[in-house]
Amino acid sequence: MTRPSITVIVAAKNEEANLARCLAALGPAHRVIVADSHSRDRTAEIALAAGAEVVQFDYAGGYPKKRQWVLDNIPIMTEWVLLLDADEVVPPELWTEITAAVGSPHAPNGFLVTKGFHFLNRRFRFGGFSFAAVLLIRHGRARFERLLDDPAGALDMEVHERVVVDGPLGRLKTPLIHDDFKGLEAYLDRHNTYSTWEARLRHQFLITGRYGESQIEPRLFGNAQERRRFLKKLVVRMPGESFVWFVYHYVLNFGFLEGRAGFIACRIRADYISNVRAKMYELRRRAADDLDPAPRARPGGV
Repeated sequence: MTRPSITVIVAAKNEEANLARCLAALGPAHRVIVADSHSRDRTAEIALAAGAEVVQFDYAGGYPKKRQWVLDNIPIMTEWVLLLDADEVVPPELWTEITAAVGSPHAPNGFLVTKGFHFLNRRFRFGGFSFAAVLLIRHGRARFERLLDDPAGALDMEVHERVVVDGPLGRLKTPLIHDDFKGLEAYLDRHNTYSTWEARLRHQFLITGRYGESQIEPRLFGNAQERRRFLKKLVVRMPGESFVWFVYHYVLNFGFLEGRAGFIACRIRADYISNVRAKMYELRRRAADDLDPAPRARPGGV
């Protein structure tokens, strides 16, 4: 296989359970950078042992977050960059596609890659949990959108922020293997953090009508990122949203065919949305209290 001119940026924090597997599949890359956040486990040690570079990120709040910070501050000499999480593996078939894509003289500046969903140690073929994101970019021709200016100490890595690319997008067919080996407790903890962030984002949208600066525009007939943003904009005020998402994953996308694991995954998705909506309600109440600081009488009080 021809060695492509690609730098891989792997975002990590306390990822000793996943990182070695991710790095072992990155042999074709010209350079591998692990962007760590001062992990308390063996993440940095595993990365160095695998021949990767390790940079430590100290989040000061605001923009940029981790991966954009690497793009802005670490010298990258390759033409292309592949953005990965530590729980993602690039299969050989995808490397073949990547090599062909970046070798084309007419290649666009970015490519959508599907994150192939694995859950409870199995690959999901149904349920609609896999989604496409821009992960392969021409260096200097793409940036993460700016959505929320989080405070220092908050979520320091781009999660729902998408990559905005100069010009049209291509799409690769072979999915990544997206499989977290840290267990269900860590999975639920992570989604609790994400739901807090998404509640703040949605609250901002309801107040301002925008998700942020340099945003992915919501378009029903756009690319995968634009359609995903359109759906989120559509359901943000919808009553019973958590039930809608359960039906979407479990019924319309045949999640029930994944058996018990499929039901659990769909329930977690519905619970995630319920948590987002509950936290949005809390934010609205706090905003209302700030506008009307008069103490509220307790029910039954004198």
